[in-house]
Amino acid sequence: MSGAASPSASAAVLRRVYRALWWIVAPLAVLRLYIRSRKERGYREHIGERFGRVPPRRADDSAPLIWVHAVSVGETRAAEPLIAALMKAHPEARILLTHMTPSGRATGVELFGDRVLRSYLPYDLPILVRRFLRAWRPSLGIVMETEVWPTLIDECKRADVPLVLTNARMSERSYRRAARFGRAVREVFGGFSRVLAQTPSDAERLTALGARNVAVLGNLKFDMGAPPELVARGQAWRAAIGDRPAWVAASTREGEETLVLRAFAALNVPNALLILVPRHPQRFDEVSALIASAGMTSARRSVWAPKPVAAGSGADVPEPLPSSVQVLLGDSMGELGAYYAAADLAFIGGSLLPLGGQNLIEACAAGVPVLIGPHTFNFTQATNDAIAAGAALRVQDPPDLARGLREIFNDKARRLAMSAAASAFAARHRGATERTVSVLSALLEEGETAKHASAALPE
Repeated sequence: MSGAASPSASAAVLRRVYRALWWIVAPLAVLRLYIRSRKERGYREHIGERFGRVPPRRADDSAPLIWVHAVSVGETRAAEPLIAALMKAHPEARILLTHMTPSGRATGVELFGDRVLRSYLPYDLPILVRRFLRAWRPSLGIVMETEVWPTLIDECKRADVPLVLTNARMSERSYRRAARFGRAVREVFGGFSRVLAQTPSDAERLTALGARNVAVLGNLKFDMGAPPELVARGQAWRAAIGDRPAWVAASTREGEETLVLRAFAALNVPNALLILVPRHPQRFDEVSALIASAGMTSARRSVWAPKPVAAGSGADVPEPLPSSVQVLLGDSMGELGAYYAAADLAFIGGSLLPLGGQNLIEACAAGVPVLIGPHTFNFTQATNDAIAAGAALRVQDPPDLARGLREIFNDKARRLAMSAAASAFAARHRGATERTVSVLSALLEEGETAKHASAALPE
């Protein structure tokens, strides 16, 4: 018999190495929080929560607690229809919403106010995760999309907390990286109680990585609709913009705005307006400087239209946007629905550079024709389906983006056809929330029944 470690022994070694690395990284993570807080102050707040230090629930608080983890802004918005549906299906339960970023937390506050409890998720060390689970005593845990924390999964299993990977996706690139860890990664994914995948391709890759009880329920993001007040806000902006051709570059990432501005400079559509919306708020000033360095005149949404518009009213319509303004900088959070309502076309960021793309579903749901770059490996299925439906157009680089925008701006019939196709595409794929709530409710009820049965047993 050789001296080589068995597959399970190798997995155990990797697990010990992973946890040892966290002990090394945790102090450095705090330093990183303070460094990041120079640009985004929220990183220096609630630091104790990242170490599992939260006030424990009262001992007599027996209400079921449904815990939803949404790492940042995109996941939080995707979780919105699910959380609303869970509240409706289980009014007796309390909802805990956890995040990893201040922008995600701020989005949670904006969407739910004090209707949910909130905390940061602790770092992935056993003692911290146990402290978190003891304090909150969740009846059910839900993690969104791609959040896979090995220690968290282990400790939930140890504490008999069902943990469900919801709206799960797994790109081919991520699958190849994860598969290199062999037995270790299969044990991690096998620790989820359920895995609810977006597409058959996601389900296939997740199953190959060891996930059990995998079901394909669709993408929750198709059930996201812009609140009426956001649509009204965007329509008011559009009225103030006038009949100028307007396009929005949404959720752009670092290094991408320069490419977008290059495409805009080559657009050659008279009096066109670019609405540029960076994904991360800490970059608003940086992007404003980029616009100025490109020799373009800009206005900031926070200065031009500082007051929100009441839903269904014509109040607070901003002053007409000066025709000299070439770029409107979207320096606000949580208003993509309004920016889409103000635009004729949308380019979805994160896709001109190899960053994996961003969600195009919200733009389609708003009935806005979409252009998207070549790098969409995080949203492969949704992007390919939108293109096949005639709702979106793939572009390769800044000149191709300028060409695509120009052609659609100059062809009204094509623009209207793409708009109708986008709305139909989004409507056709709705329903994932209802299916997901059905699965989660059954799991919650199983757990509550088992808990009451255990409590009724004689000592």
